[in-house]
Amino acid sequence: MEQRETARLAAAAIADRLASPEDMPGIDLKQGWWPQSLAHGAVGVALLHIERARAGEGPWQRVHDWLTCAAAGGAIGGPDAHLYYGAPALAFALHSAADRPGRYARALATLDTHVATLIRQRLQVAHTRMDRGREFPALAEFDTIRGLSGLGALLLHRDTDPALVESVLAYLVRLTEPVKHDGELLPGWWSHLGPSGTRSPHFPEGHSNNGAAHGITGPLALLALAARRGISVDGHRTAIKRILSWLDRWQQKGEGGPWWPYWITRDQLRTGRTSPGPFRPSWCYGTAGYARAQQLTALATGDHDRQRAAEIALLGAMTDPSQRAATVDLSLCHGFAGLAHITQLAAADAITPGLGRCLPDLLAPMTNTTPDLLVRPLYRPADGRDIGLLEGAAGTALALHSFSVGSPAPSGWDACFLIA
Repeated sequence: MEQRETARLAAAAIADRLASPEDMPGIDLKQGWWPQSLAHGAVGVALLHIERARAGEGPWQRVHDWLTCAAAGGAIGGPDAHLYYGAPALAFALHSAADRPGRYARALATLDTHVATLIRQRLQVAHTRMDRGREFPALAEFDTIRGLSGLGALLLHRDTDPALVESVLAYLVRLTEPVKHDGELLPGWWSHLGPSGTRSPHFPEGHSNNGAAHGITGPLALLALAARRGISVDGHRTAIKRILSWLDRWQQKGEGGPWWPYWITRDQLRTGRTSPGPFRPSWCYGTAGYARAQQLTALATGDHDRQRAAEIALLGAMTDPSQRAATVDLSLCHGFAGLAHITQLAAADAITPGLGRCLPDLLAPMTNTTPDLLVRPLYRPADGRDIGLLEGAAGTALALHSFSVGSPAPSGWDACFLIA
């Protein structure tokens, strides 16, 4: 069977298995039951059904059922809310589902008010921290998953509050300004915490996180995507150059091509030496995420040399057997679904040949089997499965669906990864 058709059938099989939230109590979910989680819960599953319904591949009733489940009890706001949880996650999904003017307009207007208040509060706290001069940011202040970069992705997705978008971008510009600490010059995004977002004895002096999910590559991608839409603030290009200069400084050369460390510690900053690699080439922490962000930046700035270099790095990682062997699951976050989807997006924008030819091998772990075998793990409660977007079945199905149709997503579901 042709691979696109196999992908279509596999995506449909997963969507059928996730047809109703009423079927979920019998599944042991390793992250628990979080209905308003875009990462692991009902909002992420709704996004799968939204994309399929908008493409004419699935019923709108499933969208309604999952959104109703997600919104039951009211939107969760406050300090715990972010793009992947609570009111912002609901707003992202409802906007994705709004296939005609006026659909979900009242609910979106209410959510927009909550989200705008949340973002302004986050910005005020961040600027107050920077005004004090000697405090480092938590990763959750600025990253894609929990921070202002992710909330900025929602604002771009909604495209209803340009002034607030510019406020987020201005914050990111300020975040990139170097700071001096104990006589050493550090990037403004240096965190006093470990990669887990908490204090760690393994990172006694903190670290600079490079990842797309929790590090500075997320802000880079948001700055690039905004610039591609013609949205710019004072210092915009300077901020982009600062981040690119940092990534260039720490770019490593491997047998499969360039790669980047997940993070830099204070000792590594002093010695210039990193841990051996390359590592898993994922979206969250890996060459796929780094390369796509740099390709988007090059497209925004017209830098053909940077674009070619980013595409060569991605091509090298996707064709390197040792890096592909480090990928052991099917998720969007750090598995083959994410590698395939990023490569598909990058190939569509590429000036470098060869990326599209990587797709069959990247998709093979998901398509070289029957749809029944692909969804069977959802039936085994002892395995503690994940139904959601980030690490679970809904995300895998979305990547398969996107490959099967071979065109940009009408719902814009992948905007929450800052890759499109």
